[in-house]
Amino acid sequence: MQGNHEQQAYDRGITIFSPDGRLYQVEYAREAVKRGSASVGVRTPEGVVLAADRRARSPLIEEESIEKIHGVDDHVALASAGHVADARKLIDFARRRAQVEKLRYDESIGVETLTKAVTDHIQEYTQTGGARPFGVALLVGGVENGEPRLFETDPSGTPYEWQATAIGGGREDIQSHLEDNYEDDLSLEEGVGLALEAIAEASDDGITASGVELTTIAAESGRVEPVTEETIADHIEDRDLGGEDDE
Repeated sequence: MQGNHEQQAYDRGITIFSPDGRLYQVEYAREAVKRGSASVGVRTPEGVVLAADRRARSPLIEEESIEKIHGVDDHVALASAGHVADARKLIDFARRRAQVEKLRYDESIGVETLTKAVTDHIQEYTQTGGARPFGVALLVGGVENGEPRLFETDPSGTPYEWQATAIGGGREDIQSHLEDNYEDDLSLEEGVGLALEAIAEASDDGITASGVELTTIAAESGRVEPVTEETIADHIEDRDLGGEDDE
C-alpha cells in the first residue's frame, strides 16, 4: 500500500522524479500534443512554410474560427498542436516578449532568441509546485538577418531547430514523408507543396483548402504572409491531394 502511495507521488507530482528519472506529467503533456491535429514546418533557402490541419470536428463549426497559426511579429509566426488554451497563453507571452524587445532595443527580436524565451517560460512549469506543464508544442518559423529559421518547442521546455518537422497527431507518418522528400534546395513554392503533401499523409480522406491553414515567411521580404484559400486549393488540385469537398 505504501509503495502505491509513493508511485502516485511521482506520477501526479510535477516536481518529483520517478525512480528511473522521468517526469510523468511532462510525458503526459506530450501525449496531449499527440492528440492535437497536425502542424508542419518546412524551411527552404527562400523562406519558411507553416501549415496546419484545422478540419472542424462538426459541420456546424465555422472553420475560419479554428486558428492554428498566429503571427507574433512581422517576421515570425507560430503554429501549434495540443491544448488550444495553452497555446494561446504561450502565443500571448511570445507577442509580449517581441514587443518588449522592439521597445527596449528598437529592433525586431531574433527567432532563436524568441524561441528560447518561450522554452524558458515552458520549462518553469516543469519544476513549479501547484502548476502543470503546458500541453502544447509549437513550431516557431521566421526570418533572422535574412536567414530562414525553424524551431520546435517541447512541453519539457527544450528547443529544437529543424529543416522540416511536424507536431501533433500522425507525426510519425508526416515526419517519414518529410524525411523522404525534403531537399536542401527547395523553392518556397515547393516547400508549400511539401507541407501540404505531408499533412495529407495523416489523412485517409485527403485534405481540403478550407481545412488547411497555411502561412509563409519569405526570406526576401522577411514578412509573415497568410496564403489564401484559393492558392491552397490550386496546390491541392495540382498534387491530387483533395478530399470529397474538392472534387
